[in-house]
Amino acid sequence: MTTPPLTCVVLAAGQGTRMRSLRPKPLHRLCGRAMLLHILDRLAELVPAQVVVVVGHGAEWVTKELVDDGCGGLRVDFVDQLVPRGTGDALMVGLTALADDDLDDPSVEGAEVLVVPGDAPLLRASTLQRLVETHRRTGAAATLLSARVPDARGYGRVVRGRDERVVRIVEEIEASPDERLIDEVATSVYCFRRSLLAPALRRLSPENRKGEYYLTDVIAVLSGAGYPVTSLVVDDPLEVAGVNDRAQLAVAEAELRRRTNLGWMAMGVTLVDPERTYIDASVGLAPDVTLFPGTLLQGATVVAEGAEIGPDSHLVDCLVGAGARVAHTVAVDAEIGPGAEVGPFAHLPSGTVVPAGQAAGPFYTPARRWAHRRGEASE
Repeated sequence: MTTPPLTCVVLAAGQGTRMRSLRPKPLHRLCGRAMLLHILDRLAELVPAQVVVVVGHGAEWVTKELVDDGCGGLRVDFVDQLVPRGTGDALMVGLTALADDDLDDPSVEGAEVLVVPGDAPLLRASTLQRLVETHRRTGAAATLLSARVPDARGYGRVVRGRDERVVRIVEEIEASPDERLIDEVATSVYCFRRSLLAPALRRLSPENRKGEYYLTDVIAVLSGAGYPVTSLVVDDPLEVAGVNDRAQLAVAEAELRRRTNLGWMAMGVTLVDPERTYIDASVGLAPDVTLFPGTLLQGATVVAEGAEIGPDSHLVDCLVGAGARVAHTVAVDAEIGPGAEVGPFAHLPSGTVVPAGQAAGPFYTPARRWAHRRGEASE
């Protein structure tokens, strides 16, 4: 059988007022990369037929920065939600960018739409794949990703019927006292049968305390019409945590850095003290590189095999050759040749080149110290 086409819609139109920043929330950086790009990176692993990002606040800024940074290697269509009228309206706006003109066409019956929020950078591709597979296996009209948490304050609760099928999601502001005791919460991640999604969205009403079109209400619409709705409970609630303020941004940063460090160690890189080692998502490291405590690698920095960096070194957009040693150094856009020694207490400004086998730093004699700018040699 042919696998149904998968379309992904990312809802990233929110203003993010709790961030207290002029910068749009989707562009706040985690491990040196815009938060929204981390989500697009994960979606790329699913190889979707199409990705649509719904933007709103700072739309031009978001679109330009994501396009300039490559959108995670995906071809992305952007749609602007001109008036913020809720997540249900945002998804309807997103559907206007889908390839098929008629969203109710029976020919797309088997197609699916994966909906992901733009502020959940800890989502794993494996979890999203499991959600899609669960949706396909059960033949549900909608499958939502849920989590069980000890403190459900602020989340929409998942309400189940007698047969344990999901019947609706109730926003906390609308929930009864009994419903607020439910510990299973919605994560704003869904997989929908595409042919049913647009008609269900058209039945939403803004008659609620916020006067918005809630995407969560689609679940009640589909369930009430007799369609099956299922859920997949995520193993780790931290994975679906949203980023709404600076404190949550710091939590996401710490978790992504932990994953990044574990990934590099699995690939043969030695991190003497992982908790004091910071590696941006854009950095490249070869096997047998050793990073000592206090190392911070940012931007397009690339370190070749056998090099040793640190302790207490900060490299931005640098190239480090095989077997080089760099200690107590700050360098920006510098080239350090194979076998070179830099530091301690060295500063390499933009354009500096340390040739292979040479040394740079305040404690080397002139006979050994040889650093120059690109195209301009000097002792």
